[in-house]
Amino acid sequence: MTKQYWVGEFYVDLSRNQITQNQQPQVVAPKALSVLTYLAQKQGKVVSQEVLLSKVWPDTVVSPNSLQRCIAQLRKALGDDGKEQIYIKTHSKQGYSLECPVKWLSDSEQASAQVDMNSSDHHVAPDHYEQTSPETVLYWKKTRLLLFILVILCSFVGVHFATQDEPQLFSVGEIRALTASDGKEFASIYSPDGNYIMFHRFSEDECVNNIWAKNLTTKQEHKLTEHIDSYGSHSFSPDGKELVFIRTMNCEKPVIQKKCYQLMSMEFAKALQAPQPMNILLECKNSEIRSPHWLNNNNIALLQRESTQWQLISYSPEKNESSIIHNVTDGNIIHYDYSPKDDLFAVISIHADSQHYIEILTSGGELLSSNPIMFTPEARRHINVYANFSPIKDHLIFSTGRQFFTLSYDGSLHNVSIPLDQPAFSPNFHPDGSKALIIKGTFDFDIAVIPFAKLSKAHKKLDDYIVARSTMSDNTGILQPSGSLLALSSDRSGEDQVWIHDGHTTIQLSNFPIDSDISAMKWSQDGADLLVSVNNQLIQLQLDGKQTQHNIQHPIIELLHWDKTRHIALTFANVRGTKKLMEYDLMTNETHLLTDKRVNWADKSEQGKLIYTDHMDRFWLTGAIEAEQITALDGYGADEQQFIINENTIFGTNNKRELWSYNLINGELKVLGNLPSNFSNISDIDNEKIVVRARISAKKEVVELVMK
Repeated sequence: MTKQYWVGEFYVDLSRNQITQNQQPQVVAPKALSVLTYLAQKQGKVVSQEVLLSKVWPDTVVSPNSLQRCIAQLRKALGDDGKEQIYIKTHSKQGYSLECPVKWLSDSEQASAQVDMNSSDHHVAPDHYEQTSPETVLYWKKTRLLLFILVILCSFVGVHFATQDEPQLFSVGEIRALTASDGKEFASIYSPDGNYIMFHRFSEDECVNNIWAKNLTTKQEHKLTEHIDSYGSHSFSPDGKELVFIRTMNCEKPVIQKKCYQLMSMEFAKALQAPQPMNILLECKNSEIRSPHWLNNNNIALLQRESTQWQLISYSPEKNESSIIHNVTDGNIIHYDYSPKDDLFAVISIHADSQHYIEILTSGGELLSSNPIMFTPEARRHINVYANFSPIKDHLIFSTGRQFFTLSYDGSLHNVSIPLDQPAFSPNFHPDGSKALIIKGTFDFDIAVIPFAKLSKAHKKLDDYIVARSTMSDNTGILQPSGSLLALSSDRSGEDQVWIHDGHTTIQLSNFPIDSDISAMKWSQDGADLLVSVNNQLIQLQLDGKQTQHNIQHPIIELLHWDKTRHIALTFANVRGTKKLMEYDLMTNETHLLTDKRVNWADKSEQGKLIYTDHMDRFWLTGAIEAEQITALDGYGADEQQFIINENTIFGTNNKRELWSYNLINGELKVLGNLPSNFSNISDIDNEKIVVRARISAKKEVVELVMK
């Protein structure tokens, strides 16, 4: 096998794991060089990721991330920024190709090069080889020791920097709190002139809000909206005169969806004087819209979903018409941001190969670049990347909670150190890039266990039934089958972990890494262990703390049901960017798609029958041929509520906070009682008691990061 060859003006020496240009060697990982060598063998041709993985890692199962990291290392060594892609070109959904000329050295040339390596480590580009004169030989003999020391130093430096993160691109000099109310603030942005911030202030029942503005000079706050409602994220017109946002409401006559969406506008200057009525620009009754951004051409960009597919559209208020800017075939758009300064879109999406991509587009929809995101182990735990443009050239920034990352246009991720003691959302930057807004804070939820005999009293005061109280968020409490333990997920230690409560003490069972997210957990039928959906994975957790990770084909959004004896897990999974109801065989790793419908909740009865609710909150019971609607439960579903099946009875709450039960055998429907206003959702139930999540307090505030 050829050990040395030229890639353009770069000399590649596999025997030394080096790439050299202008007498400057760089040490490169052997696997990365193997990738380069195979691409060189196929110079000019597109090589798929599957082929590269099989050739470079034969008989070894590795993730595509390993290949992406190698490509990033090679681009860095070759001085290829990944945007222009002079050397290694990414072909979206196809693979990679090496575009520059390759010169393979003959055996005699390799031997000559090896002599030169041993004597001088001096290389010249192809077509410039000359016979070495006596004077040159004498010169190299005199300087051999010096060059040898220099090469050793360069190699050391190369190895050192190959193992280090890139230089810090983002540094915070000061953190300022901008809001200090008892309410909860979200969705903060700057006005185009940078003199105001806009934010949502939510009421105590959390689902409705008003839009507020704050003058950063006078510190005066202004309520802009007349009435509290469900308002979404907002955006300014380029001249700063108008504000646009989404209003969500119940459809008067729901046909294919319960919620309707209105694109609203408001005159900003007038709203600063007094709350103003809103203008309806667009109304959607058969699709969902979100994330408006007012473009430089005075059109408004929106994400629009029909069924399960999101697409980026441009809406013209003047013409009252829209056009598609971008969509993903056999994939989905996760998030996008718009830069008025550069007039560019950054779109985060999942493609048919199940990989995340960052795509840069012009405002007209021309695709400038498309690169897979090279996740670090820390960022990989968060399947959705909500990255915003930053003042760093060709970089975006996003948060996973208490960790921030820069995301370059070529898909590289790098951790950013920001001293925060609480989770924070991704920043929105000031127009001049000198500061940024984030939302920081925590929720305080507790777990209450209420005996059915005391349900009428709990309606008045839930606090008496709270167990294992903390000042942080206790998210889920589930009762041990045929036992006395309560398993709960809580971030009381600073990270989301599984805890066990025996009625007296609460002990931490898991030790998941920073920024972990537990979406659900289930006891086994024998109560000996738990299956936890955490960080998009399924982990089986024994009561002695030992854990086993199951290799699942798709990222897990939520665990819905676990039958340990049959090795079956019912889950919501992320399949190419779309939430799907999937059943997994944990022994064989086989997967089954159970329905193409949009499903909000699902579980199985004691007989193994699947029950689920659709996006209209209608209940369905699967049969031999097709699913049958449980019409007796029409109107008993509730927004974003979970339901519990105990044996053959469904328990749930409606929008009136009424606790009800429905017997799947005899069809009997009962209203069991009311739950208090700080009730959040049912967590578990048995024949004697119900476990609920109680909302205690919430603190979310707008914070400003001032750049150094």
